[in-house]
Amino acid sequence: MPAHSQEPDRAASDPGVAAPEGAGPGPHGDLPHPGPPRPEAANGEPGPDAAGSAPAEDEYTTAIQELEDRWRRALADLDNLRKRHARELERERAVERSRTAAAFLPVLDNLELALTHAGADPGAIVEGIRAVRDQAVNVLELLGYPRHAETGVAFDPARHEVVGVVQDPDAPPGTVVEVLRPGYGDGERQLRPAAVTVAKRE
Repeated sequence: MPAHSQEPDRAASDPGVAAPEGAGPGPHGDLPHPGPPRPEAANGEPGPDAAGSAPAEDEYTTAIQELEDRWRRALADLDNLRKRHARELERERAVERSRTAAAFLPVLDNLELALTHAGADPGAIVEGIRAVRDQAVNVLELLGYPRHAETGVAFDPARHEVVGVVQDPDAPPGTVVEVLRPGYGDGERQLRPAAVTVAKRE
């Protein structure tokens, strides 16, 4: 009777030996291979990837707060600049009004002086009033508003305001015949245009 070998089956015990064809799976089947470890700790807390998002959100929040603070400071600076500009503008207006009023004080003084001598020679009164008028015209010219009361010049719509058209054979058509109210100033610095009558065109 032949003796059976007590040596264990190598195919079953040695993983390096291939199983014969047709052999089925082992008694436990194919076991799944373990995958990569999850980023969670053994105690169930979030792993390092989840914890890394919190500092990033803190940085974004800090940056937004800094931008809001800069925006508020810029608004405050702009409001202060606007208020300071308004104060300076009002101060300049007050200075200019004071300068203009001071320039006319001598004119008023001379008018009052003329009134105190109303009972004197009428011819002297007329000359005094004319001198005061010339003084006032000179003040306006110094302020940048020269007087315009010329006749015989061509009508200029930028300097003249037509209040009448007359037939004058001695005046060329379209020229100023009479100035009813003098004008003061030129261009953008014009107080008012001169009111004139113009010779009729043929």
